[in-house]
Amino acid sequence: MPQIQAEERLFPPISLEFLDKYEIPTQTFQETPIGGLSAITYHKQKDRFYALSDDRSQLSPARFYTLKIDISSNNEQIAKIQGVTVENVTTLQNEIGQNYSSQTIDPEGISLSPRGTVFISSEGIPKDEINPFIGEFNSTTGQLQEQIPLPKRYLIATDTDSEPRGVEENLGFEPLTISSTSTLKDDPFRLFTATESSLKQDTSTTPPLNIPVRLLHYVISPVGSPVIVAEHLYLLDETPKGAVSNGLTELLALPKEGSWLSLERTFGVFGFGAKLFQVVNSGASDTSTTLSFQEGTNNTNPLRKKLLLDLETLDIELDNLEGMTLGPRLADGSKTLFLISDDNFNAEQTTQLLLFKLS
Repeated sequence: MPQIQAEERLFPPISLEFLDKYEIPTQTFQETPIGGLSAITYHKQKDRFYALSDDRSQLSPARFYTLKIDISSNNEQIAKIQGVTVENVTTLQNEIGQNYSSQTIDPEGISLSPRGTVFISSEGIPKDEINPFIGEFNSTTGQLQEQIPLPKRYLIATDTDSEPRGVEENLGFEPLTISSTSTLKDDPFRLFTATESSLKQDTSTTPPLNIPVRLLHYVISPVGSPVIVAEHLYLLDETPKGAVSNGLTELLALPKEGSWLSLERTFGVFGFGAKLFQVVNSGASDTSTTLSFQEGTNNTNPLRKKLLLDLETLDIELDNLEGMTLGPRLADGSKTLFLISDDNFNAEQTTQLLLFKLS
């Protein structure tokens, strides 16, 4: 009994109810193919969603879309997704107002900030010696305003480095979320990001049961540069049998400080899988000075997590789920949670939107 009570204090009760699934039809909008939607964020004041495409400016310039998602909601019927309307496309531009050229950006995470800008993460393209980055973009023009400084350990090794380091190919900054305790645009807020899987210096020849991932915590203020508060260890669930890919694809900051939802996605011979976890920072070690996890993580306290839902139990065919956001409240006051899939611009996949009731 005492152990159960301790877990309840650590993980506040969360109720998650699956409501509906919806497939966004394959289409083009203003001569851009809608696909690769790897992240989504919600603008409460406008009641609109921003969905980021992970197109590396190959099919069309790097971009995000403004979506209107219609939900039926009353106290007598289960809420359903009635339709999704694409209203706008915003092209991402560098600091001098130019579109990103092909294979210079790999956009994967997006989150709306209290000051109305969007923060976007790029995984980088290590094979082409292009580093990952996290930038603050104007949500209307799409122009880069500022880049967040990244620790050297996430960047591609140079000729002066004696050991490999940095993000692995296509396994960089996929999750991105913002936590704000104030609605005032000039108040500080917190940004969290993580790599999808291990850094090169943390990758072992014999992968451990729980792959180590690093989570970065920033404070962003109107004055001065963003400041790194801490870095923590996040351990992936054990890779299931038959899976060839297993990674952390999204984080979502919850109102209680130091708590998140996390989305882990797998792919293999049995198709796609996904799990939602409740994550808390309860005495997690600061790993900022940890050079490598190749020798294991036994001396490090990781972030604590608890399985909230294995989506394979929903009895629906899952696609490549990568994005997650809170949405508008339902008629009974409950929050909505949305997951979105990246179809990889593959005709055999779909852009899947899942709706949950969160309370």
